[in-house]
Amino acid sequence: MDSPPDSTRADASRPAADPAAPGWRLLAFAYDAVPLVALLMIASGLLLALAGGRTVERAPLLAAAEFVALWALCGAYFVLSWRRGGQTLGMRPWRLKLVDADGRLASVRVLWLRYLIGSVTPVIGWLWCFADPQRRAFCDIAARTVFVRLRA
Repeated sequence: MDSPPDSTRADASRPAADPAAPGWRLLAFAYDAVPLVALLMIASGLLLALAGGRTVERAPLLAAAEFVALWALCGAYFVLSWRRGGQTLGMRPWRLKLVDADGRLASVRVLWLRYLIGSVTPVIGWLWCFADPQRRAFCDIAARTVFVRLRA
């Protein structure tokens, strides 16, 4: 089992941090919903224009393609944000950060794995944070990442 980043050492390369409580994750996700809704509305409008103004209710293949495109767009938002600085817009106000087991920024492949597992097990994965001593969700365990709260 991987250990979380060293929370006792505060050197210049890694700020001191502790595993984030599940409530902080939920707050960050709620805050991230704001830019995601705007992003999804723009993308949906573009997809609607590409379909000639026809909605996808009666076109199962088009509906599946639209779902995959919107899912990938959300994933790109999270993965690019996590890779760029370990934080999404919703994580910044509460000093939350996503790092690998060594306390560094995770690779793009690991972040996509985390997003995939997190989107397949959203509720049960988040609830697992209450049982895990290191406050990891299923997606954190699978991707060997840690969701931390930086000390002030």
